[in-house]
Amino acid sequence: MSVIIQKTDKRILITDKKQADGYYQALLNREPSYVGVFFVAVKTTSIFCIATCRARKPKRENVEFYTHFKDAMDAGFRPCKVCRPTENAHEAPYEVQAAMNLVRDCTKAKITDQELREAGIRPIFVRRWFNQHYGMTFQTFQRMYRINYAFQELKTGKSATNTALDSGYDSLSGFGYTFKKLLGHAPTLNLENAVILFDRLTTPIGPMFVCATDKGICLLEFVDRRMLKTEFEDLQRRLKAPIVAGENAHIKLLKLELEEYFSGKRSDFSVPLHTPGTDFQNAVWQMLGTIPFGETASYQEQATRLNNPKAVRAVARANGMNRIAIVIPCHRVIGKDGSLTGYAGGLERKRWLLDHEKTHCHNLQGNSD
Repeated sequence: MSVIIQKTDKRILITDKKQADGYYQALLNREPSYVGVFFVAVKTTSIFCIATCRARKPKRENVEFYTHFKDAMDAGFRPCKVCRPTENAHEAPYEVQAAMNLVRDCTKAKITDQELREAGIRPIFVRRWFNQHYGMTFQTFQRMYRINYAFQELKTGKSATNTALDSGYDSLSGFGYTFKKLLGHAPTLNLENAVILFDRLTTPIGPMFVCATDKGICLLEFVDRRMLKTEFEDLQRRLKAPIVAGENAHIKLLKLELEEYFSGKRSDFSVPLHTPGTDFQNAVWQMLGTIPFGETASYQEQATRLNNPKAVRAVARANGMNRIAIVIPCHRVIGKDGSLTGYAGGLERKRWLLDHEKTHCHNLQGNSD
């Protein structure tokens, strides 16, 4: 099965006065229903917020509104430290998180709409959120988790019939159909084939998708990356494996280490990586990992370190093919003249990451001495 990432609407600066005035009133009222609908940028402080921010409200003439936080960042605004807009605007709401926990805690049975309602969760709200933020239905998300659990059960030697019944299927045929549709083969064949698990997480500079195999993390990208759909398809082709929703030990470790990184408590990562690519690409990616935390290097310096000083363009292309943002720190590569160069996550994110590392570099070095 190919994961499909839906295209989002055009993200723009709001120029319609009536609409902007309505957003300003929502900001004054701290309307929770507007969280993620708009981002308010304050021109006098160069920060941007979400609708429910508790900070002192700016004057109307000092604000402008964007439909996506990335546009506010591209315009030179920084995330507010009070409301943390890049985290809270796209973090799964309580009802969605509760629904996801039900799925993860009950991998052997389908969670029905009635069960959601009994837990105080609105099914229609959950469905809309999944379509918007995952590019799939909540039912598909459930099926992926159940089939991945069944796949792991089959690999331990459990029979297909018992696995089907334990997974909540009424018949072996129904289980076999869904298994083959998601994983590409019957539940009694090719159980040694790889499966790529994917999940979603939030960071101070926006939500990200993470993918992992049994070998390690194979993708970590911001959800608004333009080439994300192509990266998913390329990853499935290279690894000859389908992508299904799920979580393994590598994903759990990555989430923990990313939390420490963004809180300024970690400068490098220990989570295993799985990086399918050419020998040259892997050499470039490994070289990226040698750029010290808090420092930068140019493409020319990278090529020279690889004993191929004329391969500047090839190095740049390999950097652009890196699928594991932050952990493989391609954000630390800058132009020869010291200027920021292209970054798939956006130049403002690149600037944020470099500033973040410079800010915490001294403290982390002191702790390690």
